Amino acid sequence: MEEISFDNWQKKSADHRKSYQRLLQKGNRNDILRLLPDLHEAAFEKVSCLSCAGCCKNYSPRFKTPDIKRISKYLRMKEGAFIDEYLMLDTEGDYVLRSTPCPFLGENNACNIYEERPSDCRRFPYTDEDVLFKRPAITLKNSEFCPAVYFVLEKLQQQLP
Repeated sequence: MEEISFDNWQKKSADHRKSYQRLLQKGNRNDILRLLPDLHEAAFEKVSCLSCAGCCKNYSPRFKTPDIKRISKYLRMKEGAFIDEYLMLDTEGDYVLRSTPCPFLGENNACNIYEERPSDCRRFPYTDEDVLFKRPAITLKNSEFCPAVYFVLEKLQQQLP
């Protein structure tokens, strides 16, 4: 099996977008699901979120009601004050951060609310679950700023017919 190089990975990911899209739409979902746990684990043996933090620097997770309740309590803020200070509604009606990078991202790329972070952050980059092919537009977008997604998609292409 060919080793995945991270040299110029963002350009490679953009160049491979159409083949990733085909894989996500036409690939055997059972085969993909079977491979994901090991590929997810292998990706994070190669990729350090603390050295990247591309997701935290450039995009916002959705903040669902339980997230808002939990985080505002942790920050000792009223939910309304938390929303007013940090969040806005996006075009899909979801609460997202008002600004990037994430205001909870520390200088060392560590999350200042890690234990209370939103469920989207806990699950990101979805490389160990069916979101990978159930929401292909998200996966394709993620592959261009998250090296772990790039790694998993490249490995899937290598391992699937």
